[in-house]
Amino acid sequence: MAEPTSTGAWPRPYWQPGDEEAVLQFFVFGQFAPDLAIPAARHGSNGLPEGVELQRFQNAVLRHWDGYPLAGALGALLKEDAPETYEQARIEPDVLVVRGTLKDRDSLDYLRDTMGVLAALLDIGGKSVLDPQILTLFDAAAWRRHYLVPGGAPPRNHVLILRSADEGADRSRVHTRGMRKFGRPDLELRNIPDAEIDRAGLLCERLVELQALGAQFAQGQPLDVDGVPGGLVAQPGGSMDDPRFSNTHVAFRWPV
Repeated sequence: MAEPTSTGAWPRPYWQPGDEEAVLQFFVFGQFAPDLAIPAARHGSNGLPEGVELQRFQNAVLRHWDGYPLAGALGALLKEDAPETYEQARIEPDVLVVRGTLKDRDSLDYLRDTMGVLAALLDIGGKSVLDPQILTLFDAAAWRRHYLVPGGAPPRNHVLILRSADEGADRSRVHTRGMRKFGRPDLELRNIPDAEIDRAGLLCERLVELQALGAQFAQGQPLDVDGVPGGLVAQPGGSMDDPRFSNTHVAFRWPV
Protein backbone atom coordinates (compact mmCIF):
# COMPACT_ATOMS: atom_id res chain seq x y z
CA MET A 1 0.00 0.00 0.00
CA ALA A 2 1.27 3.45 -0.89
CA GLU A 3 2.45 5.83 1.78
CA PRO A 4 0.27 8.88 2.55
CA THR A 5 0.92 11.75 0.17
CA SER A 6 0.42 15.48 0.72
CA THR A 7 0.18 17.49 -2.49
CA GLY A 8 -1.15 20.92 -1.43
CA ALA A 9 -2.78 23.34 -3.86
CA TRP A 10 -2.17 23.12 -7.62
CA PRO A 11 -2.39 26.77 -8.79
CA ARG A 12 -2.39 27.98 -12.42
CA PRO A 13 -0.19 31.10 -12.33
CA TYR A 14 -0.65 31.84 -16.07
CA TRP A 15 -4.41 31.28 -16.12
CA GLN A 16 -6.41 33.05 -18.80
CA PRO A 17 -10.10 32.14 -19.00
CA GLY A 18 -10.97 29.84 -21.89
CA ASP A 19 -14.12 28.54 -23.53
CA GLU A 20 -12.99 24.92 -23.62
CA GLU A 21 -13.76 22.45 -20.85
CA ALA A 22 -11.52 20.01 -19.03
CA VAL A 23 -12.37 16.38 -19.78
CA LEU A 24 -11.30 13.54 -17.49
CA GLN A 25 -11.74 9.83 -18.17
CA PHE A 26 -10.05 6.85 -16.52
CA PHE A 27 -10.79 3.13 -16.20
CA VAL A 28 -9.62 1.25 -13.10
CA PHE A 29 -9.54 -2.55 -13.42
CA GLY A 30 -9.47 -4.75 -10.31
CA GLN A 31 -11.57 -6.41 -7.64
CA PHE A 32 -13.33 -4.20 -5.13
CA ALA A 33 -15.42 -4.70 -2.00
CA PRO A 34 -19.20 -4.35 -2.49
CA ASP A 35 -19.22 -1.11 -0.51
CA LEU A 36 -16.43 1.20 -1.62
CA ALA A 37 -14.63 3.12 1.10
CA ILE A 38 -12.14 5.26 -0.81
CA PRO A 39 -9.27 6.61 1.35
CA ALA A 40 -8.75 9.65 -0.88
CA ALA A 41 -7.49 11.91 1.93
CA ARG A 42 -4.46 9.64 2.25
CA HIS A 43 -3.36 11.04 -1.11
CA GLY A 44 -4.12 14.72 -0.50
CA SER A 45 -7.52 14.53 -2.21
CA ASN A 46 -10.86 15.97 -1.14
CA GLY A 47 -12.65 13.32 -3.18
CA LEU A 48 -13.98 13.59 -6.70
CA PRO A 49 -14.72 17.20 -7.68
CA GLU A 50 -18.20 18.27 -8.70
CA GLY A 51 -18.74 17.23 -12.29
CA VAL A 52 -16.67 14.05 -12.05
CA GLU A 53 -18.41 10.79 -11.24
CA LEU A 54 -17.46 7.20 -10.50
CA GLN A 55 -19.43 4.33 -12.01
CA ARG A 56 -18.96 0.65 -11.31
CA PHE A 57 -19.34 -2.12 -13.90
CA GLN A 58 -18.78 -5.82 -14.12
CA ASN A 59 -15.99 -6.33 -16.62
CA ALA A 60 -17.89 -9.15 -18.32
CA VAL A 61 -20.84 -6.81 -18.91
CA LEU A 62 -18.75 -3.83 -20.00
CA ARG A 63 -17.06 -5.97 -22.68
CA HIS A 64 -20.30 -5.85 -24.65
CA TRP A 65 -20.28 -2.03 -24.71
CA ASP A 66 -19.39 -0.57 -28.11
CA GLY A 67 -16.82 1.69 -26.49
CA TYR A 68 -15.12 -1.00 -24.40
CA PRO A 69 -11.56 0.33 -24.14
CA LEU A 70 -9.78 -3.04 -24.29
CA ALA A 71 -11.32 -3.77 -27.70
CA GLY A 72 -10.90 -2.26 -31.14
CA ALA A 73 -7.92 -0.21 -32.25
CA LEU A 74 -7.19 1.09 -28.76
CA GLY A 75 -7.29 -2.42 -27.30
CA ALA A 76 -4.88 -3.70 -29.96
CA LEU A 77 -2.47 -0.85 -29.17
CA LEU A 78 -2.65 -1.49 -25.41
CA LYS A 79 -2.12 -5.22 -25.89
CA GLU A 80 0.98 -4.54 -27.96
CA ASP A 81 2.42 -1.97 -25.53
CA ALA A 82 1.68 -3.76 -22.24
CA PRO A 83 0.62 -7.37 -22.95
CA GLU A 84 0.77 -8.67 -19.36
CA THR A 85 -1.09 -5.70 -17.90
CA TYR A 86 -3.65 -5.92 -20.73
CA GLU A 87 -4.35 -9.62 -20.12
CA GLN A 88 -4.72 -9.07 -16.37
CA ALA A 89 -7.05 -6.11 -16.90
CA ARG A 90 -9.15 -8.17 -19.31
CA ILE A 91 -9.91 -10.82 -16.66
CA GLU A 92 -10.38 -8.59 -13.61
CA PRO A 93 -13.98 -8.80 -12.34
CA ASP A 94 -14.62 -5.07 -11.82
CA VAL A 95 -14.14 -1.87 -13.78
CA LEU A 96 -14.53 1.53 -12.15
CA VAL A 97 -15.02 4.37 -14.63
CA VAL A 98 -14.05 7.84 -13.43
CA ARG A 99 -15.11 10.57 -15.82
CA GLY A 100 -16.43 14.08 -16.04
CA THR A 101 -16.39 17.45 -17.75
CA LEU A 102 -15.51 20.65 -15.90
CA LYS A 103 -15.52 24.32 -16.78
CA ASP A 104 -12.17 26.06 -17.12
CA ARG A 105 -10.85 27.29 -13.77
CA ASP A 106 -7.90 29.03 -12.18
CA SER A 107 -6.47 26.00 -10.35
CA LEU A 108 -5.78 22.34 -11.05
CA ASP A 109 -7.16 21.21 -7.71
CA TYR A 110 -9.80 19.23 -9.62
CA LEU A 111 -7.03 17.17 -11.23
CA ARG A 112 -5.20 16.76 -7.91
CA ASP A 113 -8.38 15.47 -6.26
CA THR A 114 -9.17 13.09 -9.11
CA MET A 115 -5.65 11.66 -9.19
CA GLY A 116 -5.82 11.18 -5.44
CA VAL A 117 -8.99 9.15 -5.82
CA LEU A 118 -7.32 6.98 -8.48
CA ALA A 119 -4.37 6.41 -6.15
CA ALA A 120 -6.76 5.42 -3.38
CA LEU A 121 -8.56 2.96 -5.68
CA LEU A 122 -5.24 1.23 -6.26
CA ASP A 123 -4.95 0.85 -2.49
CA ILE A 124 -8.27 -0.99 -2.19
CA GLY A 125 -8.24 -3.49 -5.03
CA GLY A 126 -7.31 -1.68 -8.23
CA LYS A 127 -4.69 -3.44 -10.33
CA SER A 128 -4.36 -1.18 -13.36
CA VAL A 129 -5.45 2.23 -14.66
CA LEU A 130 -6.24 3.03 -18.28
CA ASP A 131 -5.95 6.63 -19.43
CA PRO A 132 -7.46 6.54 -22.94
CA GLN A 133 -6.55 10.17 -23.60
CA ILE A 134 -2.86 9.24 -23.61
CA LEU A 135 -3.41 5.70 -24.96
CA THR A 136 -1.71 4.17 -21.91
CA LEU A 137 -2.55 1.27 -19.58
CA PHE A 138 -0.53 1.39 -16.34
CA ASP A 139 -0.19 -1.44 -13.86
CA ALA A 140 -0.48 -0.23 -10.26
CA ALA A 141 3.27 0.02 -9.67
CA ALA A 142 3.89 1.94 -12.89
CA TRP A 143 1.02 4.32 -12.17
CA ARG A 144 2.37 5.09 -8.73
CA ARG A 145 5.88 5.72 -10.08
CA HIS A 146 4.49 8.03 -12.74
CA TYR A 147 2.07 10.09 -10.64
CA LEU A 148 2.79 9.72 -6.91
CA VAL A 149 5.72 12.10 -6.70
CA PRO A 150 6.28 14.85 -4.11
CA GLY A 151 4.13 17.88 -4.89
CA GLY A 152 2.27 16.07 -7.66
CA ALA A 153 3.45 14.89 -11.07
CA PRO A 154 4.47 17.64 -13.52
CA PRO A 155 2.10 18.44 -16.42
CA ARG A 156 4.38 16.53 -18.82
CA ASN A 157 3.44 13.28 -17.05
CA HIS A 158 -0.23 13.80 -17.86
CA VAL A 159 0.17 13.99 -21.63
CA LEU A 160 1.63 11.89 -24.43
CA ILE A 161 4.18 13.46 -26.77
CA LEU A 162 4.53 11.73 -30.12
CA ARG A 163 6.88 12.11 -33.08
CA SER A 164 6.07 11.15 -36.66
CA ALA A 165 7.25 11.85 -40.20
CA ASP A 166 6.11 15.11 -41.77
CA GLU A 167 6.32 16.56 -45.26
CA GLY A 168 9.77 16.01 -46.71
CA ALA A 169 12.34 13.29 -46.12
CA ASP A 170 14.12 15.10 -43.29
CA ARG A 171 11.13 16.71 -41.58
CA SER A 172 9.18 15.52 -38.54
CA ARG A 173 6.23 16.66 -36.50
CA VAL A 174 5.80 16.47 -32.74
CA HIS A 175 2.36 16.55 -31.20
CA THR A 176 0.59 15.86 -27.93
CA ARG A 177 -2.44 14.00 -26.68
CA GLY A 178 -4.10 14.59 -23.33
CA MET A 179 -4.33 18.37 -23.00
CA ARG A 180 -8.11 18.07 -22.65
CA LYS A 181 -7.43 17.22 -19.00
CA PHE A 182 -6.41 20.85 -18.62
CA GLY A 183 -9.17 22.34 -20.77
CA ARG A 184 -6.60 23.34 -23.37
CA PRO A 185 -5.97 22.44 -27.03
CA ASP A 186 -3.27 19.94 -27.86
CA LEU A 187 -0.03 21.07 -29.46
CA GLU A 188 1.56 20.36 -32.83
CA LEU A 189 5.00 21.40 -34.06
CA ARG A 190 5.34 20.93 -37.82
CA ASN A 191 8.13 20.89 -40.41
CA ILE A 192 10.88 20.19 -37.86
CA PRO A 193 14.33 19.44 -39.37
CA ASP A 194 15.93 16.30 -38.00
CA ALA A 195 18.74 18.37 -36.52
CA GLU A 196 16.21 20.35 -34.48
CA ILE A 197 14.11 17.49 -33.12
CA ASP A 198 15.58 17.61 -29.60
CA ARG A 199 14.99 21.35 -29.40
CA ALA A 200 11.43 20.84 -30.60
CA GLY A 201 10.79 18.14 -28.03
CA LEU A 202 11.95 20.35 -25.18
CA LEU A 203 9.89 23.23 -26.54
CA CYS A 204 6.81 21.02 -26.69
CA GLU A 205 7.28 20.06 -23.04
CA ARG A 206 7.55 23.73 -22.11
CA LEU A 207 4.39 24.59 -24.05
CA VAL A 208 2.55 21.73 -22.34
CA GLU A 209 3.52 23.22 -18.98
CA LEU A 210 2.51 26.74 -19.97
CA GLN A 211 -0.94 25.66 -21.15
CA ALA A 212 -1.48 23.32 -18.22
CA LEU A 213 -0.75 26.24 -15.91
CA GLY A 214 -3.37 28.31 -17.68
CA ALA A 215 -1.79 30.05 -20.68
CA GLN A 216 -3.66 30.47 -23.98
CA PHE A 217 -2.28 30.96 -27.51
CA ALA A 218 -4.19 33.29 -29.84
CA GLN A 219 -4.27 33.18 -33.64
CA GLY A 220 -1.08 34.71 -35.03
CA GLN A 221 0.59 35.06 -31.63
CA PRO A 222 4.39 35.07 -32.06
CA LEU A 223 6.57 32.77 -30.00
CA ASP A 224 10.27 33.54 -29.57
CA VAL A 225 12.40 30.39 -29.54
CA ASP A 226 16.16 30.40 -28.92
CA GLY A 227 17.97 29.21 -32.02
CA VAL A 228 14.96 29.60 -34.32
CA PRO A 229 15.30 32.77 -36.43
CA GLY A 230 12.03 34.66 -36.56
CA GLY A 231 10.44 32.39 -33.99
CA LEU A 232 7.15 30.54 -34.45
CA VAL A 233 3.53 31.65 -34.90
CA ALA A 234 0.49 30.09 -33.21
CA GLN A 235 -2.24 28.70 -35.47
CA PRO A 236 -5.20 27.39 -33.40
CA GLY A 237 -7.59 25.05 -35.21
CA GLY A 238 -8.90 21.53 -35.51
CA SER A 239 -11.89 19.94 -33.83
CA MET A 240 -12.78 17.34 -31.23
CA ASP A 241 -13.37 14.88 -34.09
CA ASP A 242 -9.72 14.90 -35.22
CA PRO A 243 -8.50 11.34 -34.45
CA ARG A 244 -4.90 12.51 -34.05
CA PHE A 245 -5.78 14.53 -30.98
CA SER A 246 -9.43 13.90 -30.02
CA ASN A 247 -9.23 17.60 -29.30
CA THR A 248 -8.65 20.98 -30.90
CA HIS A 249 -4.99 21.92 -31.28
CA VAL A 250 -2.54 24.78 -31.72
CA ALA A 251 0.01 24.31 -34.51
CA PHE A 252 3.43 25.94 -34.80
CA ARG A 253 5.32 25.53 -38.09
CA TRP A 254 9.11 25.48 -38.03
CA PRO A 255 10.56 27.98 -40.50
CA VAL A 256 12.07 26.61 -43.72
